[in-house]
Amino acid sequence: MVKELKPALLMLLVLTVITGILYPLAVTGVAQLAFKSQANGSLIGQGGKTLGSTLIGQPFSDPKYFWGRLSATSPMPYNAGASSGSNLGPLNPALEEAVRARIEALKAADPSQAAPIPVDLVTASASGLDPQISPAAAAWQAPRVARTRGLSIEQVQQLIAAHTAGRQWGFLGEPRVNVLALNLALDAMAGR
Repeated sequence: MVKELKPALLMLLVLTVITGILYPLAVTGVAQLAFKSQANGSLIGQGGKTLGSTLIGQPFSDPKYFWGRLSATSPMPYNAGASSGSNLGPLNPALEEAVRARIEALKAADPSQAAPIPVDLVTASASGLDPQISPAAAAWQAPRVARTRGLSIEQVQQLIAAHTAGRQWGFLGEPRVNVLALNLALDAMAGR
């Protein structure tokens, strides 16, 4: 029995070193060399201070900022440690109430806006962490942001266009606007 146990333990040790130490170190090394920003969380910083990530949404409720999608995470919005959707079906009264509350908040922030509200501004994503909105959602908010910041609508539209990413590889997904990056560009434009 000892004769059979020795090679098994040796293989366990060898495979543990290969798959538990060498392989993770190699993958981490390649990631740090080839994809440093992504490997470290795609963080956005200014003046040596980390402000957020391009991968995780943040709550904005001030009318001078673009607002992102709703977050269904708990106990607080955009909690990366609790990524999840609401799991509310289309006939669930709680979903209807959440959508109604968001519509009211958007209308209260911009009573003069009469255009239909894009769906991504009133619904949460599957992860509850989406950092992007559609160009239509950004355009819907542009008049409010321009008015509260004292900018022309054309300036805000140009900023939206500059921060709109196209489809990945030209065919995957939809065009999108990163809310944090757009809001930071607005702050930079205004000189804070």
